[in-house]
Amino acid sequence: MFRFSRRAIFAALALSACSAVFSQASYPDKPIRLVVPYPPGGFTDILGRQLATQLQTRLGQNVIVDNKGGGGSTIGSAMVARAPADGYTLLLVAPDLAINESLMATRLSYDARKDFSPVIRAAWSPMVLVTHPSVPAKNVSEFLALAKARPGKINFASGGIGTGAHLALELFKTRAGVDLTHVPYKGNGPATSDLLGGQVSAMFLQYAVAKPHVAGGKLVMLATPSGKRSQAIPEVPTIAESGLPGFDVEPWFGIVAPAGTPAVIVNRLNAEISKIMQQNDVKDTLASVGAAPSISTPQEFGKFIDSEISRWAEVVKASGAKAD
Repeated sequence: MFRFSRRAIFAALALSACSAVFSQASYPDKPIRLVVPYPPGGFTDILGRQLATQLQTRLGQNVIVDNKGGGGSTIGSAMVARAPADGYTLLLVAPDLAINESLMATRLSYDARKDFSPVIRAAWSPMVLVTHPSVPAKNVSEFLALAKARPGKINFASGGIGTGAHLALELFKTRAGVDLTHVPYKGNGPATSDLLGGQVSAMFLQYAVAKPHVAGGKLVMLATPSGKRSQAIPEVPTIAESGLPGFDVEPWFGIVAPAGTPAVIVNRLNAEISKIMQQNDVKDTLASVGAAPSISTPQEFGKFIDSEISRWAEVVKASGAKAD
């Protein structure tokens, strides 16, 4: 039977602690994986690849974007929640992270509050209410009048159950008192394709995705659900000023890591991403699709996520939205 002296045990513990400190100090010494829990093609993909490219330069290691779409972002999120808390697996998050806590409470294999370490809120990006050109409505008022005249007959797409666009729709239906049929897809890509083809009539879509289709006359942009007009599209009215005062849905995007990731690594990532988001070329790229930087500390982002979880829980309860 082996016996260890108290001195040997303390020495082993000290060696382990020194090893951990050295590992954190040398971070990163291997490639980093940035999981984007959505299919390619949306604003999350644009932002994720922009961050990966810039981080790769700043950190001196490859940063690999890994699109893991499906389940309203839950598949990719669950993967990161189970990953080692060493800073080598990161997750790009959006309002879906907060929404799913109430919409899919019985299904989630992770807890947004407990299983992730907030790193930074990085950007805002407006959505727009768009319709297929065949829809006889030129503004929100006309669209609502049409919806009231045809209850349940207008198909309204989203990139999936639990997405920000889905809950924006539920809030819209509740506030306006209209019956719109929700048609969820596995990502914004197929939803947008069917909207362009006229298989569905309307959708809340990221402006970054909608912009070329609107310019080409393939979609009609009625309004933005943000609380104030976007600087990128100042001519487009808000839903709030179009008959639903107080309506305010503006998607946010940020980075989290598995819970327990060392603070020194979280702070390093926060500092580097903060600098990236303040670069003129990055701000110009964001502005071209109507987005803007929104920088926070890890602590501020954690409080923000908590407030969003509470906010969307109220919307889910009031609307009766279900994950099925």
